[in-house]
Amino acid sequence: MENNELDLVVFEDDKGNENTMDVLDYLFYEGKEYALLAEMDTGACEACATKEGCEACENAREAFVMEGVPVGEDMEEFVAIDEDLAEKLMDIMENSAFDEEEF
Repeated sequence: MENNELDLVVFEDDKGNENTMDVLDYLFYEGKEYALLAEMDTGACEACATKEGCEACENAREAFVMEGVPVGEDMEEFVAIDEDLAEKLMDIMENSAFDEEEF
């Protein structure tokens, strides 16, 4: 089953600039929830000249892993994690049994 809906998160830096990130996947590890995030690309892809995205677009985005921390009943906040843990979680996500097309 393919899900075409995007799970988007907007971060704001200390200068008030907004950065939209796409949540690519979630992982539960040692009792905590983590999310794999990538920056949204609003420009046209050099490989396919579209804004809709293609395999080249997906592979070109930089990915980040952050911890999802519940805030209130219906919200969560994403917080930075240790770089070593982030690398370990990315390895787990890449090497797990996820469908590669969805990853």
